[in-house]
Amino acid sequence: MTSETRRSRSSEAFFGRRHGKTIRPQQAAALEAGLARYGVDLSVAPPADLAGLFPAQVSQVRLEIGFGGGEHLLHEAAAHPDVGFIGVEPFVNGMAKLMKALADRPLPNLRVYDDDAVRLLDWLPPASLAGIDLLYPDPWPKKRHWKRRFVGQANLDRFARALKRGGRFRFASDIDSYINWTLLHCRAHGAFEWQAGQADDWHRPYEGWPGTRYEAKAVREGRRPAYLSFARS
Repeated sequence: MTSETRRSRSSEAFFGRRHGKTIRPQQAAALEAGLARYGVDLSVAPPADLAGLFPAQVSQVRLEIGFGGGEHLLHEAAAHPDVGFIGVEPFVNGMAKLMKALADRPLPNLRVYDDDAVRLLDWLPPASLAGIDLLYPDPWPKKRHWKRRFVGQANLDRFARALKRGGRFRFASDIDSYINWTLLHCRAHGAFEWQAGQADDWHRPYEGWPGTRYEAKAVREGRRPAYLSFARS
Protein backbone atom coordinates (compact mmCIF):
# COMPACT_ATOMS: atom_id res chain seq x y z
CA MET A 1 0.00 0.00 0.00
CA THR A 2 1.42 3.39 -0.99
CA SER A 3 1.67 6.37 1.39
CA GLU A 4 -0.89 8.18 -0.79
CA THR A 5 -3.32 5.27 -0.41
CA ARG A 6 -2.85 5.27 3.36
CA ARG A 7 -3.41 9.02 3.41
CA SER A 8 -6.63 8.70 1.43
CA ARG A 9 -8.02 5.95 3.64
CA SER A 10 -7.14 7.67 6.89
CA SER A 11 -8.70 10.93 5.73
CA GLU A 12 -11.83 9.86 3.88
CA ALA A 13 -14.03 10.02 6.99
CA PHE A 14 -13.69 13.78 7.39
CA PHE A 15 -13.12 15.46 4.02
CA GLY A 16 -14.17 14.43 0.58
CA ARG A 17 -11.43 15.78 -1.70
CA ARG A 18 -7.99 17.43 -1.67
CA HIS A 19 -7.91 19.28 -5.00
CA GLY A 20 -10.10 21.88 -6.72
CA LYS A 21 -9.12 24.12 -9.61
CA THR A 22 -5.57 23.78 -10.88
CA ILE A 23 -3.41 26.29 -9.06
CA ARG A 24 -1.41 28.86 -11.02
CA PRO A 25 2.41 28.60 -11.24
CA GLN A 26 2.84 31.54 -8.85
CA GLN A 27 0.58 29.83 -6.31
CA ALA A 28 2.40 26.53 -6.77
CA ALA A 29 5.74 28.21 -6.10
CA ALA A 30 4.36 29.94 -3.00
CA LEU A 31 2.89 26.63 -1.82
CA GLU A 32 6.16 24.74 -2.15
CA ALA A 33 8.23 27.46 -0.50
CA GLY A 34 5.62 28.11 2.17
CA LEU A 35 5.26 24.49 3.24
CA ALA A 36 9.04 24.22 3.49
CA ARG A 37 9.05 27.23 5.79
CA TYR A 38 5.82 26.86 7.76
CA GLY A 39 5.05 23.14 7.59
CA VAL A 40 4.98 20.98 10.72
CA ASP A 41 7.04 17.79 10.33
CA LEU A 42 5.33 14.86 12.03
CA SER A 43 8.24 12.53 11.29
CA VAL A 44 10.12 14.03 14.24
CA ALA A 45 9.01 14.05 17.86
CA PRO A 46 7.12 17.17 18.96
CA PRO A 47 8.87 19.54 21.35
CA ALA A 48 7.82 19.11 24.98
CA ASP A 49 6.70 22.74 24.83
CA LEU A 50 4.95 23.54 21.55
CA ALA A 51 6.27 27.09 21.73
CA GLY A 52 9.46 25.55 20.39
CA LEU A 53 7.81 25.17 16.97
CA PHE A 54 7.87 28.93 16.44
CA PRO A 55 10.76 31.37 15.92
CA ALA A 56 8.63 34.01 17.62
CA GLN A 57 8.20 34.01 21.39
CA VAL A 58 4.70 32.73 22.12
CA SER A 59 2.95 32.22 25.43
CA GLN A 60 0.41 29.62 24.22
CA VAL A 61 -0.56 27.66 21.13
CA ARG A 62 -3.92 27.36 19.37
CA LEU A 63 -5.04 25.05 16.58
CA GLU A 64 -7.46 25.72 13.72
CA ILE A 65 -8.74 22.67 11.87
CA GLY A 66 -9.85 23.19 8.26
CA PHE A 67 -8.97 26.86 7.78
CA GLY A 68 -10.34 27.07 4.22
CA GLY A 69 -8.87 30.13 2.55
CA GLY A 70 -7.17 31.17 5.80
CA GLU A 71 -9.08 34.42 6.44
CA HIS A 72 -9.73 33.72 10.12
CA LEU A 73 -6.34 32.11 10.76
CA LEU A 74 -4.43 35.04 9.24
CA HIS A 75 -6.54 37.54 11.16
CA GLU A 76 -5.97 35.79 14.48
CA ALA A 77 -2.23 35.27 13.96
CA ALA A 78 -1.73 38.92 13.00
CA ALA A 79 -3.89 40.18 15.88
CA HIS A 80 -2.16 37.99 18.51
CA PRO A 81 1.59 37.92 17.78
CA ASP A 82 2.28 36.46 21.24
CA VAL A 83 0.17 33.36 20.45
CA GLY A 84 1.36 30.48 18.27
CA PHE A 85 -1.13 29.18 15.71
CA ILE A 86 -1.16 25.85 13.89
CA GLY A 87 -3.52 25.67 10.93
CA VAL A 88 -4.61 22.41 9.30
CA GLU A 89 -6.02 22.29 5.77
CA PRO A 90 -5.83 19.22 3.48
CA PHE A 91 -7.43 21.09 0.56
CA VAL A 92 -4.57 22.14 -1.72
CA ASN A 93 -6.23 25.29 -3.05
CA GLY A 94 -6.88 26.66 0.43
CA MET A 95 -3.30 25.97 1.51
CA ALA A 96 -1.97 27.61 -1.66
CA LYS A 97 -4.04 30.73 -0.95
CA LEU A 98 -2.67 30.96 2.58
CA MET A 99 0.92 30.44 1.46
CA LYS A 100 0.55 33.22 -1.13
CA ALA A 101 -0.69 35.57 1.60
CA LEU A 102 2.21 34.60 3.87
CA ALA A 103 4.69 35.22 1.06
CA ASP A 104 3.44 38.81 1.00
CA ARG A 105 3.18 39.13 4.79
CA PRO A 106 5.23 36.58 6.78
CA LEU A 107 4.04 35.61 10.25
CA PRO A 108 6.57 33.94 12.57
CA ASN A 109 3.83 32.76 14.97
CA LEU A 110 2.14 30.53 12.38
CA ARG A 111 2.65 26.89 11.38
CA VAL A 112 0.60 24.66 9.08
CA TYR A 113 -0.13 21.01 8.35
CA ASP A 114 -1.56 19.91 5.01
CA ASP A 115 -2.96 16.47 5.78
CA ASP A 116 -5.45 14.79 8.11
CA ALA A 117 -5.90 16.72 11.37
CA VAL A 118 -6.23 13.42 13.24
CA ARG A 119 -2.56 12.70 12.57
CA LEU A 120 -1.53 16.06 13.99
CA LEU A 121 -3.77 15.67 17.05
CA ASP A 122 -2.22 12.28 17.79
CA TRP A 123 1.28 13.78 17.41
CA LEU A 124 0.73 16.69 19.80
CA PRO A 125 1.86 16.36 23.42
CA PRO A 126 -0.90 16.06 26.04
CA ALA A 127 -2.29 19.32 27.44
CA SER A 128 -0.33 21.39 24.91
CA LEU A 129 -3.06 23.55 23.35
CA ALA A 130 -4.90 26.59 24.70
CA GLY A 131 -7.61 26.34 22.06
CA ILE A 132 -9.01 24.41 19.11
CA ASP A 133 -11.17 26.06 16.43
CA LEU A 134 -13.36 24.02 14.08
CA LEU A 135 -15.12 26.61 11.93
CA TYR A 136 -17.69 25.73 9.29
CA PRO A 137 -16.53 22.14 8.83
CA ASP A 138 -18.01 19.92 6.15
CA PRO A 139 -21.47 19.12 7.58
CA TRP A 140 -21.96 15.84 5.69
CA PRO A 141 -25.71 16.60 5.70
CA LYS A 142 -26.98 13.18 4.59
CA LYS A 143 -27.69 10.93 7.55
CA ARG A 144 -25.75 8.02 6.06
CA HIS A 145 -22.65 10.27 6.04
CA TRP A 146 -22.94 11.58 9.60
CA LYS A 147 -20.20 9.18 10.72
CA ARG A 148 -17.82 11.32 8.64
CA ARG A 149 -18.43 14.43 10.72
CA PHE A 150 -15.29 15.53 12.49
CA VAL A 151 -17.03 15.93 15.83
CA GLY A 152 -17.46 12.53 17.42
CA GLN A 153 -16.37 10.47 20.39
CA ALA A 154 -12.92 9.60 19.03
CA ASN A 155 -11.97 13.14 18.04
CA LEU A 156 -13.41 14.67 21.21
CA ASP A 157 -11.13 12.25 23.06
CA ARG A 158 -8.26 13.67 21.02
CA PHE A 159 -9.34 17.24 21.79
CA ALA A 160 -9.58 16.46 25.51
CA ARG A 161 -6.08 14.98 25.49
CA ALA A 162 -4.48 17.86 23.58
CA LEU A 163 -6.22 20.75 25.37
CA LYS A 164 -5.05 22.20 28.64
CA ARG A 165 -7.63 22.39 31.40
CA GLY A 166 -9.67 25.50 30.74
CA GLY A 167 -8.69 25.46 27.08
CA ARG A 168 -11.45 26.28 24.60
CA PHE A 169 -12.97 24.25 21.79
CA ARG A 170 -14.87 26.60 19.46
CA PHE A 171 -17.25 25.32 16.80
CA ALA A 172 -19.07 27.47 14.25
CA SER A 173 -21.62 26.24 11.72
CA ASP A 174 -24.75 27.28 9.86
CA ILE A 175 -26.16 23.73 9.70
CA ASP A 176 -28.72 23.14 12.46
CA SER A 177 -28.32 19.36 12.52
CA TYR A 178 -24.54 19.65 12.96
CA ILE A 179 -24.92 22.31 15.67
CA ASN A 180 -27.28 20.06 17.63
CA TRP A 181 -25.02 17.08 16.93
CA THR A 182 -22.03 18.91 18.41
CA LEU A 183 -23.94 20.05 21.49
CA LEU A 184 -25.14 16.51 22.17
CA HIS A 185 -21.74 14.89 21.60
CA CYS A 186 -19.89 17.39 23.80
CA ARG A 187 -22.47 16.97 26.55
CA ALA A 188 -22.24 13.19 26.36
CA HIS A 189 -18.43 13.26 26.37
CA GLY A 190 -18.15 14.89 29.76
CA ALA A 191 -14.85 16.75 29.29
CA PHE A 192 -16.40 19.86 27.74
CA GLU A 193 -18.58 22.50 29.38
CA TRP A 194 -20.72 24.64 27.08
CA GLN A 195 -19.99 28.29 27.83
CA ALA A 196 -23.33 29.86 26.87
CA GLY A 197 -24.52 32.08 29.71
CA GLN A 198 -27.77 33.27 28.16
CA ALA A 199 -30.12 32.27 25.37
CA ASP A 200 -28.61 34.35 22.56
CA ASP A 201 -24.93 33.68 23.35
CA TRP A 202 -24.53 31.01 20.75
CA HIS A 203 -25.72 33.32 17.96
CA ARG A 204 -23.25 36.05 18.91
CA PRO A 205 -19.93 35.91 16.99
CA TYR A 206 -16.74 35.39 18.95
CA GLU A 207 -14.94 38.48 20.21
CA GLY A 208 -12.86 39.99 17.41
CA TRP A 209 -14.51 37.69 14.87
CA PRO A 210 -13.55 38.80 11.31
CA GLY A 211 -16.13 36.68 9.53
CA THR A 212 -15.39 34.21 6.74
CA ARG A 213 -16.51 33.82 3.15
CA TYR A 214 -18.39 30.66 4.10
CA GLU A 215 -20.29 32.56 6.77
CA ALA A 216 -21.15 35.36 4.33
CA LYS A 217 -22.51 32.80 1.88
CA ALA A 218 -24.63 31.17 4.60
CA VAL A 219 -26.13 34.51 5.62
CA ARG A 220 -26.89 35.39 1.99
CA GLU A 221 -28.72 32.09 1.65
CA GLY A 222 -30.77 32.70 4.79
CA ARG A 223 -28.99 30.39 7.26
CA ARG A 224 -28.19 31.71 10.73
CA PRO A 225 -24.72 30.79 12.03
CA ALA A 226 -24.10 29.52 15.54
CA TYR A 227 -20.89 30.02 17.52
CA LEU A 228 -20.40 27.40 20.21
CA SER A 229 -17.67 27.53 22.82
CA PHE A 230 -16.72 24.74 25.23
CA ALA A 231 -14.18 24.78 28.06
CA ARG A 232 -12.03 21.73 28.76
CA SER A 233 -12.97 20.69 32.30
